[in-house]
Amino acid sequence: MVAILIPIVFLLATAAVLVVWTTTRHRERMAMVEKGLSTDEIKAMYSRSVQHDPLSSLKWGILFVFGGLAVLLGNLLHEYYHIEEGGVIIAMVGIFVGAGLLLFYSIASKKLKTK
Repeated sequence: MVAILIPIVFLLATAAVLVVWTTTRHRERMAMVEKGLSTDEIKAMYSRSVQHDPLSSLKWGILFVFGGLAVLLGNLLHEYYHIEEGGVIIAMVGIFVGAGLLLFYSIASKKLKTK
């Protein structure tokens, strides 16, 4: 009985979030139209000026590589040395991701100094 309720509650919660988001967005836009904003001004408010930062891609690449290495090394330690799986992998992910962030900081600070 409980197993069938989980997907039903999930779908209802998702539908509720979408309905609230849609009605709020509609009310906001109608308020803008009532204030006299033109469609071009409304579009300009919602347009995003996206600037691609190559250092952001570097950061995420370093984090995923170091996180993956931590999980791989943790699994190897579990397989060959029979160390408990949960705690070791979590600790190694923290250590490796922290080391990756330190590496990223050193690379980013050198790049910013050269600019």
